[in-house]
Amino acid sequence: MKLRKIAELLQAEIFCTEEQLEREVPCAFGSDLISDILMCTKEPTVLLTGLTNPQVIRLSDMIDLIAVIFVRGKKPSPELIEMAEERDLPMISTAFTLYKSSGLLYNEGLRSCKI
Repeated sequence: MKLRKIAELLQAEIFCTEEQLEREVPCAFGSDLISDILMCTKEPTVLLTGLTNPQVIRLSDMIDLIAVIFVRGKKPSPELIEMAEERDLPMISTAFTLYKSSGLLYNEGLRSCKI
């Protein structure tokens, strides 16, 4: 599934370039715990989270994040946007909860990442 389709399904606000929206997303993982994210993502993944601190962006240095989706209406700060741009990491934001966002994506065929 392309990131563009994910953004449409989640009625998301986009914080990336048009080109980045064409990225193919093989799987997703949702969590607000950095330790779970580090332990549970073993392949290219889109992360759904309510965390908006710099550590979320720094995760992309350690694991293969395709994009970050902020849930519950959370939005990245200018600092986060700058950090993501430096790493070519697209971000989007949705007003939906983590549960609803995950369900919508799962129902459209996006699988969970392997843990």
